[in-house]
Amino acid sequence: MTCVFCSIVTGAAPAIRIHEDDDYLAFLDIRPFTRGHTLVIPKRHTVDLTDTPPDTLAGLTVLGQRIAKAARVSGLHADGNNIAINDGKAAFQSVFHIHLHVVPRRTGDKLSFAKGLVLRRDPDREESARLLRAGLARLEHTAQD
Repeated sequence: MTCVFCSIVTGAAPAIRIHEDDDYLAFLDIRPFTRGHTLVIPKRHTVDLTDTPPDTLAGLTVLGQRIAKAARVSGLHADGNNIAINDGKAAFQSVFHIHLHVVPRRTGDKLSFAKGLVLRRDPDREESARLLRAGLARLEHTAQD
């Protein structure tokens, strides 16, 4: 069975990429809970928490935190973020390549994750990606000052 996330890493499957380096890739979720919902994955395939090295998990978290910060300083105007790893089928993992969800939240958005499973559409994914990229660039610029 082919892993869709591995196909995204190689470019064989499409994705709207937010960040990429030698080890990790971040891209917009195709069925987002909120605008800017991003998945962070290691490029090297591991399935879940049981077979993912701790340093890989640490790298996911570091990049996830940067994207969460970008959601706050970008035009997405996030007031907070949900960060989650669904570990295994029982925890609703649907793609068996470890991944971290970064879900931007706004005060009063009334998002219910169960309810959100039905209504997962971003009206302008390209613009959401542009805003997150701009937020990452802003954070990079701030870090260098």
